[in-house]
Amino acid sequence: MSNGNGVSSTIAQAVEAVNEKASEVVEQAKAKAAPMVKKAKAEMAKVEKAAKAKLKQARASKAGKAVVKAAGDAQKKMAAAKRELDAAAKQLKAKLRKEKAVAKKAAVKKAAKKAPAKKAAVKKAAKKAPAKKVAVKKAAKKAPAKKVAAKKAAKKAASKTARR
Repeated sequence: MSNGNGVSSTIAQAVEAVNEKASEVVEQAKAKAAPMVKKAKAEMAKVEKAAKAKLKQARASKAGKAVVKAAGDAQKKMAAAKRELDAAAKQLKAKLRKEKAVAKKAAVKKAAKKAPAKKAAVKKAAKKAPAKKVAVKKAAKKAPAKKVAAKKAAKKAASKTARR
């Protein structure tokens, strides 16, 4: 029986041989394709040069000039329309700010009209307050009398219990 090293070296040699053969094939293909690639590039250059000439000729023709002019006019019209829109938007914003200011002023005026009524209510409450103060003072004056009466009652009760 053979050991595994012989099999590995055989596989490695086969891979190396395939790799060398593939490199040769690629080199041969490049060598055969090179003239065709060169020819294709030359054809592309010719076609590109012809297209540029045709484009230049088309732009120089009456129709080409008309197209270029129309495109320029359209751009100018678009720019003018944009300026008009911007101006209209600016005016609208200014008008909106004015309307907000007017509305705010109206709200302030409305609140100012309500303020005197509130002032009157406060004055009424202030007038009633002294009357309440007087009532509180009267109650305070009565409180000591109640205290004295309570003390007298306590003394009476104490003396009655002491006598018995």
